Order: sequence, then structure tokens, then C-alpha cells
Amino acid sequence: MDSKHAENLKILATTHSCSKEGKPIRKGVIGPTLMVEELGRRKVNDGDLYVIQFYNRLDESKKGEIACPTAGEARKWMEAFDHAKQQAEYELSRGGSTRNKLNMEADIDLDGHRPRVRRYAHGLKNLIRIGKGPEMLLRQTSNLGGSGTSNRYFEGEFGDAIEAHEWKCVRTVNGIRIFEDVADSKRGKGALVKAVGLVDASADTAFDVILNLECRKRYEWDMLTADLELIDSYDGHYDVVYGTYDPKYLTRWQSKRDFVFTRQWFRGQDGAYTILQLPAAHKKRPSRSGYRRTSISPSTWEVRSLNSPMGSNTTKCLVTHMLEIRSSGWLRWKKNSSSKFEQTIPYALLSQVAGLKEYIGANPSLSFESSATVVQSKLSDVSTSSSEFEDLEVQDEFYDAIAGDSTSSSEDEESEDDTENKKIKLKNVSWAISSLALKRASAPDVNKELDPTVPPVHVDASQFSGSLHKGRDETDSNCWTCPSGTGFMIRGKTYLKDNAKIMGSDPLLKLIAVDWFKVDTATDKIALHPRSLVQSDAGKKLPFILVINLEVPAKPNYSLVLYYAAERPVNKNSLLGRFVDGTDMFRDARFKLIPSIVEGYWMVKRAVGTKACLLGKAVTCKYFRQDNFLEIDVDIGSSSVARSVIGLVLGYVTSLVVDLAILIEAKEEAELPEYILGTVRLNRVKPESAVPLNA
Repeated sequence: MDSKHAENLKILATTHSCSKEGKPIRKGVIGPTLMVEELGRRKVNDGDLYVIQFYNRLDESKKGEIACPTAGEARKWMEAFDHAKQQAEYELSRGGSTRNKLNMEADIDLDGHRPRVRRYAHGLKNLIRIGKGPEMLLRQTSNLGGSGTSNRYFEGEFGDAIEAHEWKCVRTVNGIRIFEDVADSKRGKGALVKAVGLVDASADTAFDVILNLECRKRYEWDMLTADLELIDSYDGHYDVVYGTYDPKYLTRWQSKRDFVFTRQWFRGQDGAYTILQLPAAHKKRPSRSGYRRTSISPSTWEVRSLNSPMGSNTTKCLVTHMLEIRSSGWLRWKKNSSSKFEQTIPYALLSQVAGLKEYIGANPSLSFESSATVVQSKLSDVSTSSSEFEDLEVQDEFYDAIAGDSTSSSEDEESEDDTENKKIKLKNVSWAISSLALKRASAPDVNKELDPTVPPVHVDASQFSGSLHKGRDETDSNCWTCPSGTGFMIRGKTYLKDNAKIMGSDPLLKLIAVDWFKVDTATDKIALHPRSLVQSDAGKKLPFILVINLEVPAKPNYSLVLYYAAERPVNKNSLLGRFVDGTDMFRDARFKLIPSIVEGYWMVKRAVGTKACLLGKAVTCKYFRQDNFLEIDVDIGSSSVARSVIGLVLGYVTSLVVDLAILIEAKEEAELPEYILGTVRLNRVKPESAVPLNA
């Protein structure tokens, strides 16, 4: 980590970055204002490192970076930071002397105030320790959210929104299943196909192998595009690659080919990786003499970890490679009437999954690396002495996440919680979701979430108008409508026992208007602006308004503002009441959004996905509570991954139909089943139709 930014973070829980000997190089503290972001891959000397950044949400100048040799190591550091943050929040919620001590000062400078650091840290009895680099990460078997389970181990292939794809297996080749989306074929479009394989390694390992450009390694599994060269890299999650191949063993054509394509990748909150690959052009690589410039089919890689069978220590992941194919030979090949498709570029690309599976299977060290490093569960009573905070000379550019090749995990660090962790990890009932999917949630109990003692008011949406008009029907464009919640899967009553999800119902709050603003810079507290309907006479008479301000980074910047109204005031004792009037750390841990691309380019669908996202953990959210409203300002530009995805979406937005559902995540049995707070459908929105906010 750059020593200039080493570290001014609030003392709520302690983290350690250690040398090979296990002694701290740097020692810092984290709390509710901590944000952790993946910066992606960075070229350092001759190798690639995965970098994560941590910073104080209230003062982003106070930040640092940690570099790791693999994506898996970076993921473990992020998990450890997250659990430390949860522990800090838990300590604060318990109150007492610890709370007073933690709230005395906002920031601690590790360089200038080490005695104060020691004094604060000594007062904390329960610390989350990150020791000896990522290999020895310790985390609590968290019941901080009240659930005692982690949805990290659930999901399988299922998302949280119902997709329109109809995948049909048409062939099994070399142990790899090949599917066709028959829903797309019914619409007369080119074939969308995918190859799916079970790989004996973690998702982190498979992702690293797919992204690696080293030709000697790719020669062992990639029969087509092994000769690759990095041209440019941007923001750690996006690069441009040049490649060559000789197709003479596939077709009768003898000319060599070259190509340029972009790769964009990110990891979801469920731990699954997505890589998007699109043909491109680049001025650094014009057409090459002796080669014929060609375009590689647009494709995506998706890598998801799977739960191991009971009693097994093996690690497995599901690898999916999806392609858009316009070859006329596809139809004949799947009907077994022709084998010419096996001599085409798309077939060679589909075969990459089989090559990857065999390559990892033939290299046990890859599988061993992925399963040997385990995040253990233990809550340690750490006694921090003043000597642990003494300065050590640091020559490295980053924290010592690379130095620790410490696989000597001692038996005394095992805990009783480990057994319970294994049980939780194995509690995967995704196989049951197909039978439960049709079970629909009952409508949310209005008397539970809203104040039953106050007579309801009639919310007349015709009294309100935003700059984006409400659609007349499904064929209308550049508009919004309000779909039901039946297209979304939410946590059912028994979720804490079996992870079962159910179909959503009608939303609790009514969407009354949508504003589509053009702004110079990201703008918070839009509800206070004279143009906001919250400031209108009709708006002031409503019992409660939830304002969602999605700040979209672009040129210019945009704000998509959603206004949801309640017919009664919020019940103070309900989950919604605790959210509306709660702390920012409670809101960050509960505010959830489920996206779904109903219509649009399949590549954008894969980029956006259908997984629920805790927005407060993915991007910076600011909350403004006043009068009869709560405004949530969602800074999409605060995350490089979110910026990258929204950039892709904006490129196709005029042809997209997007559904969004917002809800408050239920973590305790009394809060279940979940309910949809509000929904919106955005029909082919035109960026140029945005209205200047301050015009």
C-alpha cells in the first residue's frame, strides 16, 4: 500500500497486515463508514495483481490499497473486512463503554497518533483479526444479522428475477453440455448457445485461468485463441486484447487470422464471476500483413462456485461459456445431419470449456490451491500490546498480501464453529427452488408496515407528474410503468431454515412519478429542489414518500428519481420504520435492489444479471430523512465495476426494457417473508430526453 495513504480509519475493529514472520507491518481500524472496492487487475513488473481499495465514506482522501496474487485472495480480504465491519456494528449496537470509546473521535491517524491507537484498541475485547495474510483470515460465524446463515452458500444457477430464456440441451460433447436458447430461436433471431461444464476447482481458480494471457498455459486448453497479447488495460476491470490463430485445421481456408476484442469482468456479491467479450478495433493494432482481420463472436464467461457433497473437501465450480452464433450449419449439426459445424470457429470457442475442464483436472496443484486455503471461523480475544503498534520499515508498494505463503494452518486455530460452518455451507436446497418458484408471497401486511391507527389517504397518481411520462401500454417507449412483483424471487417464511425463495407480490408502496434529470455533477438531496414533487402542495400532503435517486455517471451525468408513496405513515416499530429512521449502517446492510432486463441485447442481460444486490455494500449510498420523506442517493459512479456496467447499459438503453424491484432485506425470522417495497419498469429510455435539473 502507498505509505502516503496508509490509513486514517475509525477505530471500531482492528485489522492486521502481516509480514512473513506474522508481525504486523501496518495495523489499522475499521468501522461503519468503511467502504471496500475491487479495483481489479494491475500490472506490476511482469505479473498481474488483484487490487482492492478501502476508504472512509465520509472522507475519501483517507484510503489505502491491498494487492493480492489471485482473485481468490482478494475476495478473502474483502470478506474479512466485511465481517470486521459487521462486528464493529454489532459492538456499537450493544452500547456501553465500548460504544462511548468508539464514538469519541471520528478518525485516527496511524502515523501521528499511535499512543491513542493503542489506548482505543486496548478497550476493545472482541476483535476480528486478519493475520498472516489472507491464508489465515479469521471471521466470526456471524449472527450479527440475526439469521445465523450466510446466503453466500446459496443460489446455484438461480437468480432473483425470472428470466425468459428457455435453455434446451442439444448435445453432450466431451462431458460438456451444449444448450440452445429456444426462446430466441422462436423469435427468429440468431442462435444463442452455451457450453456448460463442471470443473474441479474453485471459481477463483477457473476465473484466473480464463483471464490469463500467457500462451504456454493457454496452449494446454485453448485450441483456438491461445496466442493473445494485451494491448491496453483500463480501471482494472476492462482491457483490450489482440490475438492470432491459424484456422487451417478447422476449415479449408489457409489464410491466417487476427482479431481484437475487449474483455470486461466483475465479481457479483454472490461470488460469481462474469467476463464479457466483444469484438473491437484499436489504433495500436491495425490490419497486419499476411493476416485476415476477423471478428470473434460476442461471448460471455460465467463462473460460479458449487457446494461440495457432505463429507467432501473438494471444490467445484460451474463454468458457462455463452456465444451468439449466426452460422447456418448450427441447425444441421444439432440434428446430427452434418458435422461441418465442428469445423467452425464457434464450435472451437464452445470447446474451450472442455479444454479448461481437462486442463485443470490434469493439474492437481490448481485444485489444491483452491481448496487448501479455507476461511476459518473463530472469534478471538486479542490482547494488543504497545509493541505490536511499533513502526516497521516497509519497502513494498502494497500491503504484504503477496508475501504470506503461510499454509501452516495450525490445529489450535480450529473452533467448534467450523463444524457448524460446514453444515451451513452444505445447506443448499437450490434443487427445491423449481418446485417452490410458483409459490407466491401474500401481499405485504399494510397494518404491519404502515400505521394502522391513521386512516388511509387516497394516493391519486394523476396529481403528480415527472419529467419521464408514464407509459400507456407495453408498446410505448421512453416511459415508465409499474409491474407487479411476480417477476422477482424473494425470501420466504422458512428462508432461514431452508433458503427457500418465493415469488413476490404487489409492492407495498405506489410509484407515483419518475424524473429523468440531466445534471452537471452528481446531485444529492433532490427532494429539496423546487422541481421535485416532494415540494409540491400535493406531495406535502402525502403521509410518506420514499425517494430513490439513482445517480448515473455519464457525459452529461443523469439522475433517475423514483417517487414511491404510502397511503399511511410508516409504522415506527416495523422493519420499514426501523429502516426509515435507522442508522446509515443499518440501511446499508438492508437496502436491496433486484434488476432484470426484460427485453434487450443478451450481452447486456448477462452483464446486469438477475441477482439481488445490497446497494449499500456495492456503491456509496447517502440517506436524507426529513419531514414526510426519506431520500436515498445512490452514487453509481462510486464503484468502477458499476460504472463499467452502466456504461454498457447506456450504450443499448434505447432498446432495453428494464425492471427494478427495491426491498429491505429480511434477516430475522420475525421479518420474514420479505415483501417488495416498490417496482419500476423503464421502457426504452432516451438519454437525450433528460431534462436539465436547474433549467
